[in-house]
Amino acid sequence: MANDILNCWERVTIAGKQADVFSPETLEPFRGAVIFLHGHGLKTLAEDEVFTQELNRHQLPVVCPHGGQSWWLDRVCSDFDESISPMDYLRRHVVSWIGEEWKIEPPLIGLLGISMGGQGALQLAYRHAREFPIVAAISPAIDFQQLVGQGYPLDEMFSDTETARQQTVTLHLHPLNWPRHQLIVSDPADASWHEGAERLVSKLASTGIMFEDDLETSAGGHSWDYFRHMAPRCIGFIADRLDKERRREA
Repeated sequence: MANDILNCWERVTIAGKQADVFSPETLEPFRGAVIFLHGHGLKTLAEDEVFTQELNRHQLPVVCPHGGQSWWLDRVCSDFDESISPMDYLRRHVVSWIGEEWKIEPPLIGLLGISMGGQGALQLAYRHAREFPIVAAISPAIDFQQLVGQGYPLDEMFSDTETARQQTVTLHLHPLNWPRHQLIVSDPADASWHEGAERLVSKLASTGIMFEDDLETSAGGHSWDYFRHMAPRCIGFIADRLDKERRREA
C-alpha cells in the first residue's frame, strides 16, 4: 500500500527548474493544493512515507520546488537563479503551473515548509497574505541572520548580519495584512531555531493576530523524526483551512 502511494510521485520541470510532485489518485476535484518548501538540506517530501500518507489521506496534491540554499527570499541568489528571486519564481511560475495542471488558484493553495522552508513559507504568506492565507511552518529557521558570514549563499545576498535581520519574518509581520490561517510548530529541544519561533509567536500574540502553535511537543529536536511527528497536525491543518477557504469563496 505504502509503495503504491509513493509511486504517485514524479519529477517535473517548471519554468526550467525541477520540482517533485505528488498527485493523489482520486476521481473527485482536489479541495486545494500545497506548495512545500524544503530546508537547507534540500530534502523534499518525495518518497517520504509519513508525509505522503498524510497528503494522500487528505487528497492533497503537492508541488515541492527545488530551491537550493536560497532561503526562499525575494532576493536573487545564484544558488537558485541568476535573475529571478525564489519568491518571484513561486508566485509567477509555480502558482501558474498549479493552475494549469490542477485548475487550482489562490487562495486555495496552502503553504508548508520545514526549517529554511518553514521561514520561507511564512515569508511568502506574510508578504502576500491575500494570495496565500494558509501556512504551516515546521521548525522555521526564522533568525537566519545568524548564519551570515559562514560561507553559505546568504553571504551573497547580505553584506552583514543586521541587513539580513531586517529581512527576517518577524520584521515583516503587518498588523493589518496577515494570513488568516497560520500554524507554527517547533520542538523546544531545537537549540538553533526554537528561540526565533518563540519570539514570532510572542509578537503575533501581542499584536492580536490569529494563529495556532505548538511549541511544547518534543520529538527529536531539529530532525526528521520531529518533522514527521508533526506531519499529521500540519497537513490536517492545511486541509481543514482549505475547506474553510472554499466555503468563503463560494
